[in-house]
Amino acid sequence: MFLKKLFYLFIVVSLFVACSSDDNGAEMPDPIATCDDNQQNGDETGVDCGGSCTPCETAIENPDSYTFERNGESSVNFGGQTTRLLMGDEILVALMDNTSTIEKLNAMFAHIEGEADFENTDLNASDKNIRSKTAASADYFASNATDQALIRADFDSWINNQVSDVYPNWEVAAVAGSAGQISDGSSTRYISAKGLEYNQLFNKGLIGALTADQALNNYLSPAILDEGDNRANNDAGTVEEGKAYTKMEHKWDEAYGYVYGLNADATDPNADLGADSFLNKYIGRVEGDDDFAGIADEIFEAFKLGRAAIVAQKYDVRDEQAEIIREKISEIIGIRAVYYLQQGKNALDQETPDFGGAFHDFSEGYGFIYSLQFTRKPGTEEPYFSKTEVDAFLVDLMDDGENGLWDVTGETLDAISEAIAERFDFTVEQAGS
Repeated sequence: MFLKKLFYLFIVVSLFVACSSDDNGAEMPDPIATCDDNQQNGDETGVDCGGSCTPCETAIENPDSYTFERNGESSVNFGGQTTRLLMGDEILVALMDNTSTIEKLNAMFAHIEGEADFENTDLNASDKNIRSKTAASADYFASNATDQALIRADFDSWINNQVSDVYPNWEVAAVAGSAGQISDGSSTRYISAKGLEYNQLFNKGLIGALTADQALNNYLSPAILDEGDNRANNDAGTVEEGKAYTKMEHKWDEAYGYVYGLNADATDPNADLGADSFLNKYIGRVEGDDDFAGIADEIFEAFKLGRAAIVAQKYDVRDEQAEIIREKISEIIGIRAVYYLQQGKNALDQETPDFGGAFHDFSEGYGFIYSLQFTRKPGTEEPYFSKTEVDAFLVDLMDDGENGLWDVTGETLDAISEAIAERFDFTVEQAGS
């Protein structure tokens, strides 16, 4: 009996000493993340996931629609983005009115509050404009004023050239080396001496320089989302003065607005893709291609889940969704660049070349190529193609002969198409059909 009591006493003392050792501050090494032992250890952020293991599945419920409320009031707001999309649509109409002046078009592009620049009087009352948001993202242009100025000068030049070169030849038949009009069988196109439709360059260029750049490289950037006290205020549920949203929520919504700001039901925008002349339209076009069906849902689902993650204060999930959006919207731009180059090539390959159709396609392709410099490779702070690479593509497109697109060859079109497709996860055949 004595020996049994002694044994029990030994066990108790041993346990006490072990506990005391821990309490005395002895540092135990962090266990290694095993990723497969049904325990949370090492740098795992959940059981066998996160850290150096595979990412944890989010427990955040992705809502059915982009509907978020606080105290019974909608916390979603992207009115500024809707305004700029409407301004853009009006500028595109004015570019195709040969009575428009350079002064009028420049005033629309760089609108000043209160000036009667637009048909829509609400736009005239706005303090928003497009030029100030062109090539203006925090990630790409906050410390790159040189490229910003060059890009804005491109848009200015397309406006000026439309008025000075194309308008005077509005009723003249275009030929190689001379601006004028040319039919593609269903529409009349108005082109420069080298075959470019400046209105298309302006339109497709803004898809990158305005809508994609602002969404991908500005409002989805941690530099904007987490700026100042944004994260602490979001954690505390501190809303902007007089508003129902936190600043972080609003910044995410502004990215959403550049993509879905003109949809009839912005809570469920995939029901009417094509609501504007910019990103929304071409998400719909790419979604309609069987090779890329589902891409519209991927973008929309990521926007919803990212916004829900902000509400739930799950910022790792937020950033994962931002990466998905960046990748897929960048793909939209790359796919359409290749598509239009290949469609234009097909138009020229007919027994009787369709120059009007080809030049229209090439002009759209030119604008999408231009927009590649505003894309965003996931996990980086870089575009899929640098400005230098984009400029080189555009030179190649126009320099097969002295008359630009009139002289472009199939070899040049294929080389540019292959170079773009190779950088993305699709083939020329998939994008070009």
